[in-house]
Amino acid sequence: MTDFDVVDFFTDETLVPNPYPYFDHLRSKCPVTPATAFNVLAVTGYDAALSVYKNPAFSSCVSVAGPFSGMPITPGESDDVSELIEQHCANVPMAEHITSQDPPLHTRTRSLMNTLITPKRLKENEDFMWRLADRQLDTFLAKGGCEFLTDYAKPFSLLVIADLLGVPAEDHEDFKAVFAGETVGELGKEAPTSHNPLEWLNERFFSYLDERRRAPREDVLTGLALAKYEDGSTPDLDDVVNLSTFLFAAGSETTTKLVSSAIRFIGDTPGAEARLRDDRSKIPAFLEETLRMESPVKAHFRMARTNTTIGDVAIPAGTTVMLLPGACNRDADKFDNPHEFRADRSNVREHIAFIRGAHSCPGAPLARAEGRISLNRILDRMTDITISESEHGPAENRHYQYEPTFIMRGLSELHITFKENQ
Repeated sequence: MTDFDVVDFFTDETLVPNPYPYFDHLRSKCPVTPATAFNVLAVTGYDAALSVYKNPAFSSCVSVAGPFSGMPITPGESDDVSELIEQHCANVPMAEHITSQDPPLHTRTRSLMNTLITPKRLKENEDFMWRLADRQLDTFLAKGGCEFLTDYAKPFSLLVIADLLGVPAEDHEDFKAVFAGETVGELGKEAPTSHNPLEWLNERFFSYLDERRRAPREDVLTGLALAKYEDGSTPDLDDVVNLSTFLFAAGSETTTKLVSSAIRFIGDTPGAEARLRDDRSKIPAFLEETLRMESPVKAHFRMARTNTTIGDVAIPAGTTVMLLPGACNRDADKFDNPHEFRADRSNVREHIAFIRGAHSCPGAPLARAEGRISLNRILDRMTDITISESEHGPAENRHYQYEPTFIMRGLSELHITFKENQ
């Protein structure tokens, strides 16, 4: 039995298959409590997390790097470390990306997305999704079984975001080959701090956008290359590149995890497939409950700029706070029977899988559309969807492998069998 009081969240692989007992243990002590050997405060309560998201006293500069940020700041040595954060935040890994930015820079960067994620562009992208779903299903349906992440979820999510960003079709295979193998936040490794996993994407998008600025075309990349801030000024090309690559990475990763988890729940929940097939209006709520039960973001971080509080807990300036959406979404004070999958929850859309506040996920509508379209086409074309017992064990004793990362929560593989719907 694991001793949760001494376990190291960042390195202990025993927490990977099922971190929820550990999260429950932390919450039983306090929704805001010290955790791991790295002196972070873990937030496992729903209300506590909302208070952090809405409190400008917390900086996002360590959003990905967390306790591995390299910031020379010791909690409690000063009542206000804002100046130190400004001095050193540019050296924090992933600092150039929107997830690590604070207002007003974050606000300016996010405004660039208004030229990309428009109703017209989203409608065009959704039309592409329907065609892509069929095309991807065509590659394996006749086999009667598949490894779902490799055969559907990963290529589908990668190509959806590639289409949204306007990546030329002839380059799609390059993107799949290079990006599909990345694992961010691998246990026992300082992956987010040792290198930028988006380096290849940065180089590719710089080439695209630089060429479009010099020779505009009638395409999405040109619109992105020529986008301006709300005040009419032109952003540096590097800023547009960083936004594009982060959207690509975040969009493909989270949707892969959402769609694969949804198929797992269909396979593991008696009657779920029939209920969804008979009433497709139930699909959106099913996806929301999937997001609540298996939040794709396992952990992300904030640093207190000033002395502040989370509920009744005093937070000294310079403290690194670890937010755990998967824990907060299983807080019994917010969700009844939180470890039970119930697609008919009246408050299911109040989950925080897509974060809240200024950093709420701008791609949430896209992810929901990908999940809805995928499940509709899968139910149209498959029946008797079953989890492979030879790979994952019998229903009463399932075993799944999850990515060994402290940042994301997602299956490493999912083997299913099915019949092709004629």
